[in-house]
Amino acid sequence: MQLSCFKAYDIRGQLGSQLDESVAYRIGRAFAEHLQAQTVVVGGDVRLTSQPLKLALSAGLIDGGAKVLDLGLTGTEEIYFATSHLDMDGGIQVTASHNPIDYNGMKLVRQQSRPISGDTGLFDIQALAESYLQEDVELALSVYGQSLSEASFLQGHPRVEQHNLEASGHYRRQSNLQAFTQHILRYVDLQHFKPLRLVVNAGNGAAGHALDAIEAVLQKQHVPIQFIKINHQEDGTFPNGIPNPLLPECRHQTTDAVLAHNADMGIAWDGDFDRCFLFDEKGQFVEGYYIVGLLAQAFLAKDPGAAIIFDPRVYWNTEDIIRHAGGRPVMSKTGHAFIKERMRQEDAVYGGEMSAHHYFRDFAYCDSGMIPWLLVAELLCTAGKSLSQLVAERIRAFPSSGEINSKVGDADATLDKILARYEPQARRVDRTDGVGLEFDDWRFNLRKSNTEPVIRLNVESRGNIALMEEKTAELLALIRS
Repeated sequence: MQLSCFKAYDIRGQLGSQLDESVAYRIGRAFAEHLQAQTVVVGGDVRLTSQPLKLALSAGLIDGGAKVLDLGLTGTEEIYFATSHLDMDGGIQVTASHNPIDYNGMKLVRQQSRPISGDTGLFDIQALAESYLQEDVELALSVYGQSLSEASFLQGHPRVEQHNLEASGHYRRQSNLQAFTQHILRYVDLQHFKPLRLVVNAGNGAAGHALDAIEAVLQKQHVPIQFIKINHQEDGTFPNGIPNPLLPECRHQTTDAVLAHNADMGIAWDGDFDRCFLFDEKGQFVEGYYIVGLLAQAFLAKDPGAAIIFDPRVYWNTEDIIRHAGGRPVMSKTGHAFIKERMRQEDAVYGGEMSAHHYFRDFAYCDSGMIPWLLVAELLCTAGKSLSQLVAERIRAFPSSGEINSKVGDADATLDKILARYEPQARRVDRTDGVGLEFDDWRFNLRKSNTEPVIRLNVESRGNIALMEEKTAELLALIRS
């Protein structure tokens, strides 16, 4: 059996045709056997199929020789945290994050929350999962009280009404939310906080329960933060649309709430809340690039001289902040597996991508969507400036186009055409990820998509918005011609 849900960095597939309970069982069993794992922690997001997939996954893990700890409803970072905090041999989050509603998937880590990707064992797990006989898979699922009813699965009804995983003696449920919340709040000094009104948009995803736990601690310690909650209730039907604030059409509710409530900041998360997106007090969306700079500044104020990791798409602003704050700037190839590994090599305190993934050394070098907004909120209080003021200074210094995607007939030919035009005049050529060309007062990065005929363009300049806009238009015209 060939499994098409295995991707370069995780597992994602269309429900029914690419991913169902039998596939989840295969993945669990292969994961445990490949890692020779004795203990594995699992969790799942709010999607209606996450629970039945997680139970089938757990059955496979048990048959592969592992004991399973099920944390229930979780965001991906809760599994990252628990894998390290509880000293587990591995962790698996069932989630499709911001993918369409008819998809689901999994994110896998090994001991110490190290990522498992195509370069570090994911395809070995795939080969093992494909090797199991279907009749053995069906028999195993029936032993655990699971039947393969396609219709009930796609409607999100657990096919396991009365499963007997607990009877095996190798499966138990436990909450780790209190320990997770305590750890998250260690990144800020709660005494620094002044009165703040924050709009928080969980997008009906998994962020709501974590926010409630954080709010309870803040209230107990009389921290003057008021949360204005929208789309807060977990709902796997996503009545307000798939939570993906990276898309402009998914931002208006947060913007409107910030303006209506005169809030100091707006925060929105994707479905598994490993990314958070910030809006200033005017309701304007803040590009993730500038948040990387703010967080670098916040960490270097507490840890002078530390290494900070960033991706090569746009970086002049980040590099400038790091150097002026006495830190050590380190560029890494884009992608969580590359950044996490480089952070370990450099012992970096923080790493950030413009895509709103933020990584923290003391969080097992993993990404979190809860730590960034806390740090920015603390910065608002200590700097005595609004978010728009903090960001505007950096946008003026290093204006950026944001990432612009263009569909092309032949990505390689398009890339060659751009290089032939611009490379002879470039001061510097960087091939860390895609190709970056640097000139006196502006630069750009061009990357091919790994999965579709798309070219991704980022342009930035030194203090010259008109130049950045001119070069962006010029490059897009050439790319799309």
